[in-house]
Amino acid sequence: MSRRPPPTATPPRSRRTRTAVRAAVLLSAAVLTGCGDAGGLESAGPTPTAAGPVRLWPDLPPVTAPPYDYGEGETERVPDIRLPSGDVREADPVAVVQAELKADPDQFRGEDGVYRTTVRRIRECRERPAQCPVLRPYYRDLTGDGLDELIVAVRMEEQQTGLRVYMPERGGLTRIMSDEDQVVGVQIAGRSLVVRAVSAGIPGYEYRTTWTWEARQRAMLPASDEIVRVRPAPSRSSARPSGSPSPSRSDTPSGSPSAEASPSGAR
Repeated sequence: MSRRPPPTATPPRSRRTRTAVRAAVLLSAAVLTGCGDAGGLESAGPTPTAAGPVRLWPDLPPVTAPPYDYGEGETERVPDIRLPSGDVREADPVAVVQAELKADPDQFRGEDGVYRTTVRRIRECRERPAQCPVLRPYYRDLTGDGLDELIVAVRMEEQQTGLRVYMPERGGLTRIMSDEDQVVGVQIAGRSLVVRAVSAGIPGYEYRTTWTWEARQRAMLPASDEIVRVRPAPSRSSARPSGSPSPSRSDTPSGSPSAEASPSGAR
């Protein structure tokens, strides 16, 4: 709305002009009144009474036998890897995986035994790089000490993926996380690693495990593990309306990104 000062001499107005001005003023008032009403607070009804948790079977005896060890919280110094600078970008991820494999040849295994094809391909990464199962590494400070960690993934048999996180420590590397699963996606959220895996026997759902650094344990622990419902990916036939032409090669811009997705937040 213009706020210019009125002229010194006001020209005479016709009846139609005065009527139009009066109507405009009434309309402006109605609009302003409507805006004020729309922004007011409205009651959402009575608030339900908060109920605290109820403890069931309070007389259960304490557990004395240790539970089954799934390997969470286990750390391991990587042998024969020196990193005086503390910069994990100077470490060769293939050499790191090979050093661990040399120290423990049975670490890449499934229910039926060692993944022999994976082991052989890791050992032959230098001679046959195209078949090397060690994927592109990522770097991110997951411990909060100002130094990036090395995040490595290894493709294995049975559509399994082995995930490893290495922390620079005392001039070398220490593995602070190890996990194997049928991984469908990995994301970085803050200083946590979110791993999405196929849910066995429950179609339409997936497991999501959030691994977070625990300073007291000096390891990354599965701080959150949940089963989440996911929407099925739409098929190409249903995503494109019937009768619409398929895009030609000329419609696709050159230099488009590859189909391989990067973990969110990775750098």
